[in-house]
Amino acid sequence: MMDRAALRLILLGVFLISATSDPVKKKKKVDIYSFFINSTVTSRYATTVITSRVANTLNESQEIQFEVKIPKNAFISKFRMVIEGTTYDGVVKGKEEAQQQYNQAVSRGQSAGLVKSVGRTLEDFKTSVTVAALSKVTFELTYEELLKRRLGKYELLINAQPMQPVADFKMDVHIQEKPGISFLEVKGDLSTGDLTNAIKTTRADKDAWVTFYPTRDQQTKCKSCGENGLNGDLLITYDVERRSPKGQVVLSNGYFVHYFAPSDVPRIPKIVVFVIDRSGSMSGRKMDQTRVALLRILTDLDEDDHFGLITFDSEVSLWKRKLRKATETNLENAKSFVKEIRDRGATDINAAVLAGVDMISRHPREGTASILILLTDGDPTSGETNIEKIMANVKEAIGTKFPLYCLGFGYDVNFDFLTKMSLENGGVARRIYEDSDADLQLQGFYDEVAVPLLTDIQLKYPGGTKLTKTSFSLYFNGSEIVVSGQITDNSVESFTTEVIAVSKGSNVTYQDTIMTKDPSDVPPEDEDFMQRLWAYLTVKQLLERQVLLKGQEKEDEQKEALKLSLKYQFVTPLTSMVVTKPQEEEIEVAEKPEEVGREQTDHDDILMSMPITDMSSYYYDSYMDVPDTYVSQTETMFTTTMFTTTLYTTTSPAVQEVNRFLLDVVGQSKPLCFDIPVPHKLRLLQDSASEFSMNGESLSEQNGFHQIAFHYKTNHHLMINTKSISYRNGQDNVEFLWGQEPTQYNAESVSLVVREHVMNVTFGNISVVILSHKKDGVMFLWPVIWEYSKDAKLTGVLGKADISYKETQGSQTPILKIKDKEVKTSLETVSDYRLHSTPVRECWLVPFQAVMEAEISDFTVTQL
Repeated sequence: MMDRAALRLILLGVFLISATSDPVKKKKKVDIYSFFINSTVTSRYATTVITSRVANTLNESQEIQFEVKIPKNAFISKFRMVIEGTTYDGVVKGKEEAQQQYNQAVSRGQSAGLVKSVGRTLEDFKTSVTVAALSKVTFELTYEELLKRRLGKYELLINAQPMQPVADFKMDVHIQEKPGISFLEVKGDLSTGDLTNAIKTTRADKDAWVTFYPTRDQQTKCKSCGENGLNGDLLITYDVERRSPKGQVVLSNGYFVHYFAPSDVPRIPKIVVFVIDRSGSMSGRKMDQTRVALLRILTDLDEDDHFGLITFDSEVSLWKRKLRKATETNLENAKSFVKEIRDRGATDINAAVLAGVDMISRHPREGTASILILLTDGDPTSGETNIEKIMANVKEAIGTKFPLYCLGFGYDVNFDFLTKMSLENGGVARRIYEDSDADLQLQGFYDEVAVPLLTDIQLKYPGGTKLTKTSFSLYFNGSEIVVSGQITDNSVESFTTEVIAVSKGSNVTYQDTIMTKDPSDVPPEDEDFMQRLWAYLTVKQLLERQVLLKGQEKEDEQKEALKLSLKYQFVTPLTSMVVTKPQEEEIEVAEKPEEVGREQTDHDDILMSMPITDMSSYYYDSYMDVPDTYVSQTETMFTTTMFTTTLYTTTSPAVQEVNRFLLDVVGQSKPLCFDIPVPHKLRLLQDSASEFSMNGESLSEQNGFHQIAFHYKTNHHLMINTKSISYRNGQDNVEFLWGQEPTQYNAESVSLVVREHVMNVTFGNISVVILSHKKDGVMFLWPVIWEYSKDAKLTGVLGKADISYKETQGSQTPILKIKDKEVKTSLETVSDYRLHSTPVRECWLVPFQAVMEAEISDFTVTQL
């Protein structure tokens, strides 16, 4: 009987299990002969099951992968594999318990997987299993989510990317809503072109069915499809009938849920103050997009609204000291002010937010709803910089009078700080992704809070217990308030709800009584959905409150969240899923990342989904004509990449003492790595035959490189630093800047392409990519060898190719055999700066001399 090992999938914070591309291997004869997606939505609660059936058609065993993307808001609740008639079910355990099992496996040298976000709305789940020759495996993943109403509609997002055309592909969606479905629309990548004919929508009064059955041929011809089959999303949007302003109450098996979303109440005039970061880091496109969004938002203000504009860097500037009514004249003056906002200086968040609070507090208006909106892209660097002190100051100043909404622009912002400050003051934090549509993201957030209808909402349920959140400061048009709980006495014949709120200065009350003995519209197979909905919402809210609590109260709520996660088998930040696999002992790890700090960019999403051999075409896009003589790194059976150590701290950032270089090794799951102390000036790459060289300079206590210099022939010289790029060839003298629009320079045997964070450099037959990163507020550069001709004989720190190792068994201290020598090693963690997402990898750390067969001094240069 084959050994069994635990496959631990730890999914924390916000979902996604990612995968960096594996080295190129022989094409596998794997047949995904069936791929089913079945999603059932009952009263906004969606349960989706993805089933993939795969056959190994080779006469030998091989590893088969399962990879799907799921919504970030979802909890995985079941995963199973069926192999040769035997079922291997995942079991959700407390994170600490699973961690012990994982640590034991890691100590035996077993591998670990990774977790990342895919874009803004999806996360990627990936695992694999070894399947015997001519055998089959079935993968089944279930995830659950409560659909949230935004701008008057619910959205069910389903991704399909089976990785090959599938003979039997089916997607079935069934939506059941007791009040009736008012409208339904199917959109997304998979609803365009020829695939439109594969979608069928059927509607009844309370039900809707959407089926998507594309043929194998259709799966290759759609806009986002190719030889690998489907690759895209189906987005189903809908809303329900709202016949009563009292809302809808659904009862089932001792639990209830109340959906409250009245629309027949007058809008409340609002007071909105925008606090806009204009510090130096907001320069370029971010500031341009902020101006565009503000101009649109000002246009959308109603005449009975009042507003204020505050900009800040190290100083705080007010457009007007007092709130202004949104008259045509005031709006035109405000737009003129917005057009003149320029980036400069540092970031005094404390003074700016307090100025916004003061502006609203000094001009209270009866019968209005006040909103404070902060937009920033960085940490506080001027004035009061202690985050705890800033939050205390803001909380004391606001005093529950109105909500604070924080918009974090980009990936360097301290999103954890913004989240906590928003929640402490009755608002939410939202990340604005650095992309071409950032202005639309900003306006989209404003649209969600543009029309307040009710304030100070309290919901009461005399016959309910274990209630989710029942107090809300504001209710906006197009949104929905959801409360769930348990019914205290199942024998009662009726259940009463009461909502008390303020509407345009006057109190309003909504009361409703529901007969508990009414026949239920819930099908028998879905009868436990209400209990699971309550558990899902409770866990979500308990986890959200964690950032606000301390001491025993925090510990108690964490225990309750863990208890519910285990009972309902939800994979949450507090739990891990452990799956026993029928293969040689191996543990793969996936940790669910939290919505803090830096996130993966869309740029990385593309790269993370590509094989390494495809990345070059992405980096070079349509700018470069790459000769056939080029060979990608993987084709030469080695890759050389550079990494630095990841340093974790709860106080100040740790001092950077080394740059860590990594060498992938053919046939081994773990690469080698070695350290070179900083500061240094290194010969990174050289090809004497073509007169090419690349040198890099690092600074003390910093990651990566401060400057990188290229020399080609006798007259081509390229100098890249963290601010600018200079190229000269004896005739031309060209200057570039990071962050500008895509720019290209071509000359004989030379091609330079600069994008926002990436530069493509080609001299002769060697191509290199330089990435610009920012960590702890400091910019640095990272080089990646991309392509070179077969004739090139590369030397330098990044030019090492002929390396291999074997693991030696039996020793307590890990030992590798490298070039017939035994080398002591340790398993370390490094961040891969080839990608903006900086995925974390494990490597065997060995001495520099053991890999390079030379001293560090042999690779140093006196001048770049």
